[in-house]
Amino acid sequence: MFIQNLLQFVVDVMKVPSILVGLVALFGLIAQKKPFPDVVKGTVKTILGFLVLAGGASVLVSSLTPLGDIFKHAFNVQGIIPNNEAMVSIALAKYGAPTTLIMAFGMVANIIVARFTRLKYIYLSGHVTFYMACMVAIILSVAGFTGVQMIYTGSLALGIMMALFPALAQPHMRKIIGNDQVALAHTGTIGYILSGWIGSLVGKGSKSTEEMNMPKNLSFLRDSTISISLTMMIIYLILSISAGQQYVESHFSQGQNYLVYSFVQAITFAAGVFIILQGVRLILAEIVPAFTGFSEKLVPNARPALDCPIVFPYAPNAVLVGFISSFVGGLVGLFFLGQLKWVLILPGVVPHFFCGATAGVFGNATGGKRGAILGAFAHGILITFLPVALLPVLGALGLTNTMFSDTDFGVAGIILGNMARFMDKGTITAIITGIFALLVIYNFATGSKNKAAAEESEG
Repeated sequence: MFIQNLLQFVVDVMKVPSILVGLVALFGLIAQKKPFPDVVKGTVKTILGFLVLAGGASVLVSSLTPLGDIFKHAFNVQGIIPNNEAMVSIALAKYGAPTTLIMAFGMVANIIVARFTRLKYIYLSGHVTFYMACMVAIILSVAGFTGVQMIYTGSLALGIMMALFPALAQPHMRKIIGNDQVALAHTGTIGYILSGWIGSLVGKGSKSTEEMNMPKNLSFLRDSTISISLTMMIIYLILSISAGQQYVESHFSQGQNYLVYSFVQAITFAAGVFIILQGVRLILAEIVPAFTGFSEKLVPNARPALDCPIVFPYAPNAVLVGFISSFVGGLVGLFFLGQLKWVLILPGVVPHFFCGATAGVFGNATGGKRGAILGAFAHGILITFLPVALLPVLGALGLTNTMFSDTDFGVAGIILGNMARFMDKGTITAIITGIFALLVIYNFATGSKNKAAAEESEG
């Protein structure tokens, strides 16, 4: 009972990104034998940065959430709205215990994978790790896994994914950030890679979203906060007018005039983005030097993998372009689902913002404005169709109104779910163990080869 309570406490701590990254900074600074004042300052500023980022995200979500309901009412559409938080809150009632254990041991597995393979990434987005652990727990439980076998198989699968997804995104991250010091830890990786790839195909000669050529009287639009405010104002006003004054004022604005409410919500959205950008800058200034000490002790040459807003300051205009393009992709996907008479996946404004914005930054890095627009549009299509394919896998839950939203849930869930459908438990455990073993063997084989080549060149 004590061990179970202790594990639950550890998971509760690790689910909070600010505390998780603060602990990494603390251990890293101690490992570097920094003076006590520097340890305190670095730890507190790292936690503060994440709290600023989380505060900005809360402000942003508070302005985005009504937009989804207003959209549904304005166009009278019904269907599933993908939302990770809603999905997890429903599933935890039944799968809380295995989710907790898989996350706790999955983070240990991530460090082991990073230590003994070439995937040198430590996944520090605790909340999305928890969501992924929940999905793994659901699939393995439905497949009949129990006890130690379930925790071992689920934790190792999660640990491999936590190291693999940042590694897949890293070539694009180098282009975005300009160095190899920070990686991406978010559950939309497959969509971001797709956006970056499309950008490389279509973006030849296309200028960056950050190089806007504006007439003098429109030069104020170069300020991303202003351009985001004005764009969201247009979107909010169109949807609010389409939904009608009575609906907006009775459900959301609490009697405030619906046009005034729309104006304030648009500016609130821009305020959320502004706060996020400040938080990211604060985190990057502290976590990279502190993480050096942590990685030297546990995983030499490892990189910290952080949440998706970490890329927003590098292309603020691409953030807005990506959000709008992804949302349009969601609408186009919704239209095709309707034509095919499949289940309707409504565009969730929150996932289309956070994931679509990140896809826009990735597309811009490889293909400028065209890459940002078309890459994020393709991302929007992808996160509309993937939940349809994931529905049969998670059908045992009996969920009818929500689903995981991000691409990595779709891809990992479909692969693991189909393994659970067509293979027995022993085979699944053996395959996941085998993947880890192959990664370790490849690391040692290439390490020995590189060492021999270095010795030969010296000789």
